[in-house]
Amino acid sequence: MSQPPPPGNYPPPGNYPPPGNYPPPPPGGYPPPPPGGYPPPPPSGSGGFPPPPPTSGPVLPKEAYTAWFTRVLGYLIDVIPAAIVIGIAEGIAFGTADNQCVTGNGEYDYSAYCTSSFSTLGVIVMGLAYIAGLVYWLWNWGYRQGTTGQSIGKSVMKFKVVSEKTWQPIGFGLSVVRQLAHFVDAVICYIGFLFPLWDAKRQTLADKIMTTVCVPVTPGPPPGPYYGP
Repeated sequence: MSQPPPPGNYPPPGNYPPPGNYPPPPPGGYPPPPPGGYPPPPPSGSGGFPPPPPTSGPVLPKEAYTAWFTRVLGYLIDVIPAAIVIGIAEGIAFGTADNQCVTGNGEYDYSAYCTSSFSTLGVIVMGLAYIAGLVYWLWNWGYRQGTTGQSIGKSVMKFKVVSEKTWQPIGFGLSVVRQLAHFVDAVICYIGFLFPLWDAKRQTLADKIMTTVCVPVTPGPPPGPYYGP
């Protein structure tokens, strides 16, 4: 068994070398913290990274959004193809209809009653025309507008509809829902369609429901988000 060291052979307290061969502290110790303490660390998101910027869309003046009259012209251009197809079908249906007129048989009865019914050809042509109109509606306002931001009329008038949050087209499904949401614009005596005349972002009620805006198409990349104060 080892013997304990004799008393009095230990080094005096406070003379141990710093562990790990670190240099000794400066004379007088470390400087005191600044008045008020150290500033708090900046806020961070998940993983210690800075928080992302706000998700609201770019702040633009009213003139940067598409004017109401331009939007109306774009809509009229959009409905022309369907109107032509259905108009031709109705012409064929009425032209081939079976018309029957019956006159009064009484001594003083000079009235005439006429009835008209579509022929089989007319019914088929009308059915095909309305199916074609529905397909055009889904393609033009659903697929084309949803993926590019532009229907045929919007492309001709050089503006597009985008999300005011992402500044990108809203996709097929939401584009179809946006067209159906125009029912809200129409149900209040079509006043919802007039909202772009005075609204700050020139939005209809359907635009406000779907958080979309119509903006002109300009050469070059779209303007980057500017987050207002």
